[in-house]
Amino acid sequence: MRLTTFTDFGLRALMRLAGEPTRAFSTAELAEEFAVSRHHLAKVISVLAGAGLIATRRGGGGGAMLARPADQIRLGEVVRLLEADQVLVECFAPAGNLCTLTPRCRLKARLAKAEAAFLAELDESTLADCIYTPAEKV
Repeated sequence: MRLTTFTDFGLRALMRLAGEPTRAFSTAELAEEFAVSRHHLAKVISVLAGAGLIATRRGGGGGAMLARPADQIRLGEVVRLLEADQVLVECFAPAGNLCTLTPRCRLKARLAKAEAAFLAELDESTLADCIYTPAEKV
């Protein structure tokens, strides 16, 4: 499996917020620290906030913070949220499947099982297991 950069940025942001849970981080600050697009990260932050994983405040002293303790946020939950619009292969899409093998395909069920196992493995870990602080840079 390959995760999108959207999910990658979301996981990075959550790990960083978990590293200093009492501090609010601006999107610009996180984008600079990770050397990623501020615009793209803002979209990620918006989705995370909409799902109740982070809380955001505008203005001075504002920014993003975890809305729940890191040990209550499962990695599988985050990946499902951020990859919601992505399908592993074309035939998993509810519309637009042009694969001529679909009616007789023996691969689809195996891929679905592998994807479920991947997410189940991520469900075994929480954000607390992956906390990141800059002092840990290697």
